[in-house]
Amino acid sequence: MSSSVPSPPSDLRKRAVDRSTGGSGPLDRYFRISQRGSSVGREVRGGFATFFTMAYIVVLNPLIIGTVPDGTGRFLGGGDAPDLAAVAAATALVAGVLTLAMGVVANYPLALAAGLGLNAVVAFGIASLPGMTWADAMGLVVIEGLIILVLVLTGFRKAVFHAVPPELKTAISVGIGLFIAVIGLVDAGVVRKSAGGPALELGIGGFLSGWPTLVFLLGLLVIVVLFVKRVRGAILIGIVGATVLAVVLEAVLDIGSRTDETGTVVNPAAWSLNVPQLPDAVVAVPDFGLLGQFSLLGSFDRIGVVAAVLLVFTLLLADFFDTMGTMVAIGAEGDLLDEDGNPPNVQRILVVDSLAAAAGGAASVSSNTSYIESAAGVGEGARTGLASVVTGVLFLLATLFSPVVAVVPYEAAAPALVVVGFLMMQQVRHIPWDDVAVALPAFLIIVIMPFTYSIAAGIGAGFVSYVVIAVVSGRARRLHPIMWVSTALFVVYFALEPVKGLLGVS
Repeated sequence: MSSSVPSPPSDLRKRAVDRSTGGSGPLDRYFRISQRGSSVGREVRGGFATFFTMAYIVVLNPLIIGTVPDGTGRFLGGGDAPDLAAVAAATALVAGVLTLAMGVVANYPLALAAGLGLNAVVAFGIASLPGMTWADAMGLVVIEGLIILVLVLTGFRKAVFHAVPPELKTAISVGIGLFIAVIGLVDAGVVRKSAGGPALELGIGGFLSGWPTLVFLLGLLVIVVLFVKRVRGAILIGIVGATVLAVVLEAVLDIGSRTDETGTVVNPAAWSLNVPQLPDAVVAVPDFGLLGQFSLLGSFDRIGVVAAVLLVFTLLLADFFDTMGTMVAIGAEGDLLDEDGNPPNVQRILVVDSLAAAAGGAASVSSNTSYIESAAGVGEGARTGLASVVTGVLFLLATLFSPVVAVVPYEAAAPALVVVGFLMMQQVRHIPWDDVAVALPAFLIIVIMPFTYSIAAGIGAGFVSYVVIAVVSGRARRLHPIMWVSTALFVVYFALEPVKGLLGVS
């Protein structure tokens, strides 16, 4: 993802070598455990800490990408109804395999999983477009990952990184955070469409009502309290606790579902998505049927080359900038940076992260990326890739528990989305609001994303306004060529339908 999580103060002093761990063994030599001042015990503890801090993604990713129909009305996997267990199994599988790769290939205590924010881009900004299918959307994710890989291998990634002004990069992250929070509030029924009044309103008729809403509020309160207390795994604990409460309330009160089989609202105060009941089985053979369900070039035929290229560019922007900051932050926490501020094996870290983006698309779970929650493991003493191996194995084991995801109603999971949105929103303080030239484009990015349910529209509005302001203020020469090209593409994107209308082209 890349949100920040509480972690204990960094211990920047090198740890004394714990000879009791067998410092001369092959495991120690391969992962350089003693050389980095760690021990096998610390690495194992760190791997567990990282897993429990970020395991919530196995629940949240299915609730975001698994519940949104594509442009043809079909859900991920091609069915007429969500298959959350299959999405959860694939999510855990890809996270496990790529985190293992980060540990074994790059020897770095960094875990990867489907990126929150990125999955919202795919679900609401791409797959739901008219005519688009989930396979088409995931094909664009694969293309985006391969492009990042090429940029890494050619050394061009840094050039692209510096092309976009930092204020706009910050605004993109903030806007996605606000978008995620709005999704959580809407899914939980706290914010709803108004019947004849304002566009949105609080709860039902302007009031909060119903037991599911209480579950949401209590779940949010628990996560907030745990964050304040700096408890690791706060989000996962909050989801589990709210789900248990929901199961108990359903068993006692028989609340039922908000909608019937046709999707018609029959009880607005009831549960949405799932009716929380104990599953028939807690452990089951995972369904990996989503793997390989992508169409690499299908979107180009469905929506046209310009729109497809812009969507890839949108994914690139949403995915591109997190890893470099995340890997440096983790390295600083573990005292692993060299004199130039770079972590060891930088190229390998970036290659694995790039492959994770493509692998996420190929497995139909959205782009995978490095998680700042890895800081929890580093805080427990992890300094090597062995911790990532442990985290990866735990994710692979989590594939067996995918049926449990179908128990979680929106109201139990949505508090996590609100908290993640808050964490991403915190970066808004880095935007210089007294400089209109960057503040106005940043503002447009932040507000247009949630209000239009389109991350691409937000980025486009910010880029176009930034370039226009730079031109009229005499600062056009400072613009990077990539900004000119991307802005031109966004202008074409925004004007495409009006121009078609004027020309009489359908």
